[in-house]
Amino acid sequence: MSLLTPTVTIVLFLIFLGSVSCSGDRNVNKCRSYCGNLTVDFPFTTRSGCGHHGYRELLFCVNDVLMLHISSGSYRVLEIDYAYKALTIHDSDMSTCNSIVRGRKGNGFVVESWRAQYLNPAPDNIFMLIGCTAKSPLFQGFPEKHLPCRNVSGMGCEDYYGCPAWGLGPTHSSKAYGLSPPECCSVAYDAIRAINLTKLDCEGYSSAYSLAPLRVSGPGEWSYGIRVSYSVPGDYSFCRACEATGGTCGYDAVAVHDLCLCDGWNSTTTCDT
Repeated sequence: MSLLTPTVTIVLFLIFLGSVSCSGDRNVNKCRSYCGNLTVDFPFTTRSGCGHHGYRELLFCVNDVLMLHISSGSYRVLEIDYAYKALTIHDSDMSTCNSIVRGRKGNGFVVESWRAQYLNPAPDNIFMLIGCTAKSPLFQGFPEKHLPCRNVSGMGCEDYYGCPAWGLGPTHSSKAYGLSPPECCSVAYDAIRAINLTKLDCEGYSSAYSLAPLRVSGPGEWSYGIRVSYSVPGDYSFCRACEATGGTCGYDAVAVHDLCLCDGWNSTTTCDT
């Protein structure tokens, strides 16, 4: 029985180490990144070619602060909930329970039409529009019994008036708008499809959302911010197949189509092909 030479032994040992290294890296996500205390993962990205192309040029990491940029402006990202497919974002010029911001400084929320099919405020998110004029589209063409102002997930202007920010201001909303519309009009995003303060002729806005099954006692305990639901466009099976072969989901930045990012090369199918 012959013994292996030292050279052969070393070569076999290096091959073994290489196989262990490859298998250990097989499920490493080469596109996962971090910004401050937030993890940025598929379908989002802060790098060109990573994530899903439908979310390209959406998130930016600025001095360890994750920012979301859409047509209406830039927002700070407070949380990305991958389990429930939702982002929580914050507009610094949005009114809260402790501060009413006027002067049309707020961004509102308007998303590009090509993103709108998979990136929109969650159904339990309420927008409370402040200081809208009688000429606002909110109050035009709606018979009194079909007013757009209403509660969403148990939240609305009637309760919001109880916030300290209003001081001794309005205590109830008018049912007959006439020349004196209510100081606050609460709407669901689906009712108007865009929160544009200029087009709606409003001075400011607030936004709050409800996280089931939590039930809070009043507007002082509401969660203020914009809760945005997202979905993965197209067929997610491509990404699952890619990840199953040790790849990372990405896209071609030029042709804008799905790519499976493998170790040193890219594939239009999987890393096994």
